[in-house]
Amino acid sequence: MKPSENAATELHVSNSRLREIESINAAQKFENERLKKVCSDLEEKHEAAELQIKQLSIEYRNQLQQKEVEISHLKARQNALQEQLQKVQSAQLAAGVLPSAATTASYVPVVRHSSGFEGDEMDFGDVIWSQQEINRLSNQVSRLESEVDHWKQIALSSKVQGTNDAEQSEICKLQNVVKELKHNLSKEIDEHQHELSVLQDAHRQKLVEISRRHREELSEYEERIEELENQLQQGGVSTNTMDDSKISEKKNAQSLDGGRVEKLQVVKDLEDEIRQLNHELSSAKEENKILLKEQELAKVEKIQITQEYENLKSDFSMLQSSVAEQDALLKEQEKKLQSKTSLPEDVIRLQQALLEAENEIARLSSLNQEEKEQHTNKNILSAYTEKENSELHQLRQDLERKEHELNESIAERETLIAELEELDKQNQEATQHMITLKEQLSKQHTETDSIIKQLKFDIDFERKKVSELEIEKKEAIKELDSQKEKLSKCSYALNDLHISKQQLQDNIKDLQEQLRKSQDCNLHNKKEIRELEQRLKEREELPVSLSKLTENSNQESNYPCQDLILKEREAEIAKLQNDILENKQLSEDLEKSLSDLRTENGKLTAAVEELKQELSNAISEKNKVYLEKDTLVEALKMEKRQLESELNQSEKRLLEQAHKYKQTIEELSNARSMDTTALQLEHERLVKLNQEKDFKIGELQRSIEQMETDHQETKEMLTTSLGGQKQLTELIKEKETLIEKFKNQALQVKQELEEHVKISKQQDVLKQNLEEKDRNLAVMKEENNHLKEEIERLKDQQSRSTHVVEPKTLDIIIELESEVTQLKVIKNNLEEEIEVHKKTIEDQNRTTVQLQQSLQQQRKEIDESKFQCEQMNVTHERLSLEKDEEIKNLQKTIEQIKTQLHKERQIIQTDSSDLFQETKVRTLNGENGNEKHDLSKAEIERLVKGIKEREMEIKLLNEKNVSLSHQIDQLSKDEVGKLNRIIQEKDLEIQALNARVSSASYRQDVVCLQQQLQAYVMEREQVLAVLSEKTRENSQLKTEYHNIMDIVAAKEAALIRLQEENQKLSNRSENSSQDMSRETIQNLSRIIREKDIEIDALSQKCQTLLTVLQTSTTGTDNGSGGVNTNQFEELLQERDKLKQQVKKMEEWKQQVITTVQNMQHESAHLQEELHKLQAQISVESESNSKLQVDYNGLIQTYEQNEKQLKSFSQELAQVQHSIGQLHNTKDLLLSKLDLVAPSVATASTVSQLSGAQYSAPEVLSDESKLIQKELEQLKKKLQEKDSTIRTLQENNQRLSDSVATASEIERKSQEETESEMRQMKEKHDVLQKSLREKDILIKSKSDQLLSVSENLSNKENENEVLKQAVTNLKERNLILEMDIRKLKEENEKIVTRCREKETEFRALQETNMQFSMMLKEKEFESHSMKEKALAFEKLLKEKEQGKTGELNQLLNEVKSMQEKAVIFQQERDQVMVALKQKQMESNALQSEIQHLREKEQRLNQELERLRNHLLEMEESYTREALAAEDREVKLRKKVVVLEEKLLSSSTAVENASHQANLQVESLQEQLNLVSKQRDETMLQLTISQDQVKQYAVSLANLQMVLEQFQQEEKAMYSAELEKHQKQTAEWRKKAENLEEKVKSLQESLEEANAALDAASRLTEQLDIKEEQIEELKKEGELRREMLEDVQNKLMNLMNSTEGKVDKLLMRNLFVGHFHTPKNKRPEVLRLMGSILGIKKEELDQLLSEDQRGVTRWVTGWLGGGAGSKSVPNTPLRPTHQNIFNSSFSELFVKFLETESCPSLPPPKLSVHMKPLGAAGTGQTTSTPSNSQMQDSGVSGMSRRPDANPFLAPRSAAVPLITPASSSGHLLMKPISDALPTFTPLPVSPDASAGAVLKDLLKQ
Repeated sequence: MKPSENAATELHVSNSRLREIESINAAQKFENERLKKVCSDLEEKHEAAELQIKQLSIEYRNQLQQKEVEISHLKARQNALQEQLQKVQSAQLAAGVLPSAATTASYVPVVRHSSGFEGDEMDFGDVIWSQQEINRLSNQVSRLESEVDHWKQIALSSKVQGTNDAEQSEICKLQNVVKELKHNLSKEIDEHQHELSVLQDAHRQKLVEISRRHREELSEYEERIEELENQLQQGGVSTNTMDDSKISEKKNAQSLDGGRVEKLQVVKDLEDEIRQLNHELSSAKEENKILLKEQELAKVEKIQITQEYENLKSDFSMLQSSVAEQDALLKEQEKKLQSKTSLPEDVIRLQQALLEAENEIARLSSLNQEEKEQHTNKNILSAYTEKENSELHQLRQDLERKEHELNESIAERETLIAELEELDKQNQEATQHMITLKEQLSKQHTETDSIIKQLKFDIDFERKKVSELEIEKKEAIKELDSQKEKLSKCSYALNDLHISKQQLQDNIKDLQEQLRKSQDCNLHNKKEIRELEQRLKEREELPVSLSKLTENSNQESNYPCQDLILKEREAEIAKLQNDILENKQLSEDLEKSLSDLRTENGKLTAAVEELKQELSNAISEKNKVYLEKDTLVEALKMEKRQLESELNQSEKRLLEQAHKYKQTIEELSNARSMDTTALQLEHERLVKLNQEKDFKIGELQRSIEQMETDHQETKEMLTTSLGGQKQLTELIKEKETLIEKFKNQALQVKQELEEHVKISKQQDVLKQNLEEKDRNLAVMKEENNHLKEEIERLKDQQSRSTHVVEPKTLDIIIELESEVTQLKVIKNNLEEEIEVHKKTIEDQNRTTVQLQQSLQQQRKEIDESKFQCEQMNVTHERLSLEKDEEIKNLQKTIEQIKTQLHKERQIIQTDSSDLFQETKVRTLNGENGNEKHDLSKAEIERLVKGIKEREMEIKLLNEKNVSLSHQIDQLSKDEVGKLNRIIQEKDLEIQALNARVSSASYRQDVVCLQQQLQAYVMEREQVLAVLSEKTRENSQLKTEYHNIMDIVAAKEAALIRLQEENQKLSNRSENSSQDMSRETIQNLSRIIREKDIEIDALSQKCQTLLTVLQTSTTGTDNGSGGVNTNQFEELLQERDKLKQQVKKMEEWKQQVITTVQNMQHESAHLQEELHKLQAQISVESESNSKLQVDYNGLIQTYEQNEKQLKSFSQELAQVQHSIGQLHNTKDLLLSKLDLVAPSVATASTVSQLSGAQYSAPEVLSDESKLIQKELEQLKKKLQEKDSTIRTLQENNQRLSDSVATASEIERKSQEETESEMRQMKEKHDVLQKSLREKDILIKSKSDQLLSVSENLSNKENENEVLKQAVTNLKERNLILEMDIRKLKEENEKIVTRCREKETEFRALQETNMQFSMMLKEKEFESHSMKEKALAFEKLLKEKEQGKTGELNQLLNEVKSMQEKAVIFQQERDQVMVALKQKQMESNALQSEIQHLREKEQRLNQELERLRNHLLEMEESYTREALAAEDREVKLRKKVVVLEEKLLSSSTAVENASHQANLQVESLQEQLNLVSKQRDETMLQLTISQDQVKQYAVSLANLQMVLEQFQQEEKAMYSAELEKHQKQTAEWRKKAENLEEKVKSLQESLEEANAALDAASRLTEQLDIKEEQIEELKKEGELRREMLEDVQNKLMNLMNSTEGKVDKLLMRNLFVGHFHTPKNKRPEVLRLMGSILGIKKEELDQLLSEDQRGVTRWVTGWLGGGAGSKSVPNTPLRPTHQNIFNSSFSELFVKFLETESCPSLPPPKLSVHMKPLGAAGTGQTTSTPSNSQMQDSGVSGMSRRPDANPFLAPRSAAVPLITPASSSGHLLMKPISDALPTFTPLPVSPDASAGAVLKDLLKQ
């Protein structure tokens, strides 16, 4: 029962302690919150205090300024009083009377109490209000800046749009207007500032007046209050006096008891009077209250005035900020000058002024106090006199006193009763407090006991944990040992495996050896088998031989031996067959064994590999086990260390707490042991307070853990100020509104963007389709045109050759028609598609319109986009129109080609888009030089137009680019907004997920959510990347846009320049048309020649084409189609060539444009340099103006310094004068003191005597009275003399001051007039010079100024763009800061998630551990299974042996062992899991403990810092209080000292009154001194004037230096200008060089074009020549055929004429026979006979008469038969006229002679000409020679041929047999072989090859 009861009580106690701890915890939390609030309040107060301190410092400064003003006022007043004194003294001197008291009284200045007017009572609320005002104004400023940026953007966009020349002039005008406005504005600002300064001065004066009035009113109110207080004090004084004489009153009361009845009525009357007095008192109090209210109202008014003043201050500061920018430079320079000289002096002066002001205030306050005391004393004296006079009044007062006493006694009684009640209450409260304290102490005691017990319990628990851990450690060590044993077993097993492996390897080796042996045996067996096979073959052969033998034996005699031999043989054969069978079996067995061995070998290798794998696995497992063991041991060690450290810490804490509790218990016991007195109670209370504080400290240390969450908030509260917070909140609100706006805008713009992107994509697709369709259309149209042409030609052919139509042409026509139909279908489809596209475009336009309606906020941008769309549509329409026009032009050209082929070139030229070709055509059309001049002008105009068109295109592109950049900006903004929205959505989702994750039920979904989170993070990163890319793209686009803008500006400038240059060139060309350069004329003439050549070539080409057409028409119908196709191909080729030329020309044009652009770029660079120079000039001019301003400022400062010097010199003189006076007064006072000393001694002796002789009072009293009278008289005289001295001194001072002031005023006026005159003259001269210089400068720089203004406008635009960029960057920066904050928050969230993930990871680790345990169990089971299998195998073996019973027992044992092992393993796994969990928990606890410790440390540091802060604050307050007390003490001491000094001075004055006469004399001496000093001052004046002159000289020098400096600057500027002019000249030269280069390039281009034209002409000529060659070849072939025909005919003729006789020959012979003399006739006859083939015998018979003559002639003529034939017989010449009488032989001889000397030279022909040529010529010339060389004089013949008619055919026919051996026809050979050796023959040109050759030569 006892243990259970003990447990229950312990439970109860522990529960109660828990509750108590919870209550303590709650109290601590409450206390903690309270402390936080206190801390925050203190911080706020601290900040407020700092602000107030700042304000107080500002107010003190203002007060200082006021004090200085007051001092100046006082000085002025003093001067005025001195002047009054002088006047009075002068009056007194005139009258001879010296009033004493009035002057002294009037000399004291009245100083009122200066209350802290400037805002001593400034509230913290006013500070906050001022901060809010500042914030509001800053917001306004930012808003205005944003508006300015907006308007600047608008201005920029307008500037971008308007880029025409007219607009530029307008811009210049506007800029001038802007400058004028700026100038006016600056003037107005200056005027406003001046007005403001005046207003400020007026306001200050008003404030001073108001403050003065306020002070006066306050002083009046204070005087009234003082009077009322005095009245009250008088009543109090009377009562006090009554209290002092109570005893006398009692006596009087006893005496008056008898007459009381009589005086009751008098008492009643007095009571009535008292009531009246009370009524008056109440009315006075009411008046007092009213006055207080008025005072409060005055204070309120004061506050309002201060607020107004602050508002004015803020306005003034706003205006000052604008002024400060202008005066900044001057102020800096002045500060630099003054800070070096005047700062320390100013500081010292200010300190002295402060001290003086304090001294004056103290003195005045002391004087006031003295006056008040004197006033009160006088009042008291008057009251006493009144009391002495009236006794009745005294009785009344006695009555009043008694009544007062009664009332007071009653009041005292009541107060005593009330005090007693209060004391009772306090006593009761104290007792209750004691009881509560006791209860609290008991509770705390019980709590401490419970805590101690709990801590002891924790310690025990920790010790138990330690012991458990030690046990676990031991178990782990055991497990380690077991693992080591297992390892050793594994190693043994490994060794066994190694051994088995080695055995297996040995077996393998043995088997391999066996294999080798078996293989050897196998080989041996194979050999044997082969041998046996051979033997078998032999055996097979044997039976054949045996059969033969048997036959032989059958044939032969039967031998008995043969049978035996046969048997033996058969037996041998059987044996051999058996051997063979055995060998086969052996080989089969060997093969089987081999296969078995191979299988075994494979199995063994597999087993070896398995063993290797097992080995590697075992090694890896071993390593893993080692690693795990090491890690376990390390973890256990770490845990042990941590636990030990924690135990030590907890023990230390317990010890400390126990120590504290012991101390408290001891103190309590001590307190109890003390007596039960008030001391004991106080002691116990102190002890309790100490305990409470200790407990509070402990509670705070414990509650620091809960302060984690509020830590950041407190930090922020501490770091950030109130004003900063408010600013931040306002900024955040504005940012939130802006962000919301931007988000909305971003959403809208993103939607628009998406729609626009879709539309743009569709438009791009449509554009691509359109372009493709256009290309297809062009191609189709070209094909269509070709087909049309072909169809027309086919139609022409059909019309010409209708009868003969081939089926091929019909097929072609059908195909073409089908193609045309297909093309039409395609065309229709394309048109339909185009219509569909148009519809889609219209739909898109509608959608864009709807979007424009929906986007009202961005109307301007949408208007721009609309304008761009319209421009795009216009451009599309233009393009379509241009394409239509091109198509029409192409159609026209095709028709013209059809109709006029000879005009083809000109039409193609019209089609070509190049301007220069057109100009060339025009030049060809023109004839005169004037037309050439017009052409050059036209070319220039065309160039300008082309450039303008290009620039227009560039402008359009720029506008498009701008719009695109705007769209992209919008898109980027929209994307940013959308991305922000997406991020916010993601954040919301993440928060929702966090909320889910926090609930315990959604732990399964955590993994999915984490995956989603990762995905979202990835998405966010992508989004951020996209954002960055977009921003980059945006920036790139902006830069591109700026670059484009620069390019556009440069191009505009270049265009303007080009236009100017063109105008100049046109003017020059008009003026100097006669002075045209020779080069241009030469070029034009060259161009004309080239064109003439081209025209000739084209005309030849046209002729050839016509001939070709004619030939094709006249030719056969078969070749007609081919000719057309060839012609068409040629035309196509020509068109391609022309296209190439056009392309080349376009390329050249592009090159020219690029050169022009380069020139423009260079001009832009030059312009930029000019702008830079102008900017430098402007900067220098600004610096010059600044220097002038500085110079003026320096002059002003110099003048001020001079004035200060003069004032200082005056002050010095005054100080010296005052020092001299003081010295004189000192001497006088010393002399007076020497005189007074003896009189004082006599007085002392007299007093001693009187004291000694007191016995004789009458005599002494008379003497003393006389002495006193004398003393009084002396005193009066002294006072009178003092007053006279003072008046004289004052008169002297005034005189000297007046003299000095008069002289100074005169000097000042003179100097000022002189300096003003000089300055005016100098300024006049300077102004005249500057005017002249400025005129020159204005004339020289008027042109520059315009360009500079343009540059300035550009720069301003750039600046505005940069400002916009800066603002954008700032906004981005803010956005980034917001993002950073968000990221920080996300980081914190991620940290929390990480912690959650860590917990999950731990859980996963635990599960992993469990899985690993499971795996180990499985491995163990597998091992056990293997062991079982082994055991089963053993069992089987043993069963075979017969041991079954033992086997079963063993099996059972094995099973039980396995089960035990499994159980042990499970236990081990559970223990391991528990251990891991414990480790995880301990790690988590350790991390939490560390975290808490860090937080404790932080919070402790915070607390200490706050405590230190509080202590510092308290110390500072205490220090201030001490300092104030010290100041009070010092001031009091000073007052005492001053009083003492006053007393001493009064005594000194009394002493000094004796020596008044001496002082008068000394004053006269001083007057002399003053006159001397005046002379000295005059000397000083002259010196100072000299100095002034020197200063003037130095000023002139400075001016000279300045002028020199300005001249040097001008020289510098001029030099720089010259440099820049030189540079510009160089650049111009460069530009001219470049222009010359461009011209030369143009000339070279023209030459190249000419060369190209020439080349084209040459190609055309070559084509013509090739065609001619082909024609000539054809003609040659025809001629060859003709020749062959002729040769054949000649051969036939030869063959036919060989057996015939020529008729002419016979006729000639016949005629010759008759012409010959008769003697020779037989010879002729014989010859005829021989020709006719008549035999000799017959001839001889016929010519028997003259046998001798005939034979001789015949033999003589026919002597050589062969030779005669070979001799050439030429015809007879007509010269032989007298041949009739001569013989035939003579004629023959003559004939031979003529033949031997021929007239023609035949050898040349024989050498050079071919035989065929000879034949030909002979043939051709035969007929004309007959006609030409006819002999007219021959008788008997009508016609005689030139050649011998008999021999002519032979000479012609002989070579006709040779053409087979000849190389070819003469026409096939080159012409050069025939031409030089041709003999001039008189031949007609008809029907000859020579005519063709002549034509060729001509051509």
